[in-house]
Amino acid sequence: MQISDILSPSAVRTMTQSTSKKRLFQEIAEQARSVYGVDAAQTLDALQERESLGPTGVGHGVALPHARLHGLDRVVGLFLRLEKPLDFDAVDRQPVDLIFALLAPKNSGVDHLKALALVSRTLRDQDLRAKLRANDDPVALHAMLSAAPGIKAA
Repeated sequence: MQISDILSPSAVRTMTQSTSKKRLFQEIAEQARSVYGVDAAQTLDALQERESLGPTGVGHGVALPHARLHGLDRVVGLFLRLEKPLDFDAVDRQPVDLIFALLAPKNSGVDHLKALALVSRTLRDQDLRAKLRANDDPVALHAMLSAAPGIKAA
């Protein structure tokens, strides 16, 4: 599995700011509707429900919100780079500016976990995070993320 398998070029964008986590999830839900054709209200509800179980801010300014939805046939991703970091209740208490949201089919067992592991491992790379923060062109951001090594299918 590669990032390019789950992240459409049109699912990458930069935002000047988001005023709250809820507003950010609304943006992600609208972007998911636009790019992947999923129901925005269902996406928003699923993201908020998952976040209520525990924050998805994983540290180093990165958040990995994720949810399972009806109407998807594969795992898909959305990437947002915020120009102004947002408080996300991250484990290291640092605000978040790199958000990689994953949406998976409701019954997607191992594929969802593999995608989450791939994205998590990719965004642990300090050099990649620095490059992503230094660029606001969605095409370049997609290329950087897609160049990351993938994982072999089990």
